[in-house]
Amino acid sequence: MRTGYVYIMTNQRNMVLYVGVTNNLIRRINEHKDNSGSSCTFCHRYNVNKLVYYEEFEDIVEAIDREKQLKAGSRQTKINLINNFNPKWTDLCLALND
Repeated sequence: MRTGYVYIMTNQRNMVLYVGVTNNLIRRINEHKDNSGSSCTFCHRYNVNKLVYYEEFEDIVEAIDREKQLKAGSRQTKINLINNFNPKWTDLCLALND
């Protein structure tokens, strides 16, 4: 089985929420921060570069299912998750790279 992660990122003003899934969280977050995607991607357009929430799963399929669940949920549900996990909305990427 392959480990999976679901994550939520935002911009500096915490106005935009982006939910994603990956099998390598550090690499994927760094890609977002480097804006390595096409200039027409959502993350590039809205400068989404701050990791504020993530969950780890033993199986990538579980992570994909959770991503679908979060994307189907309301904005307020995502905000509540972030507030419980990371009340100050700090960039969690800093701790991951240590």
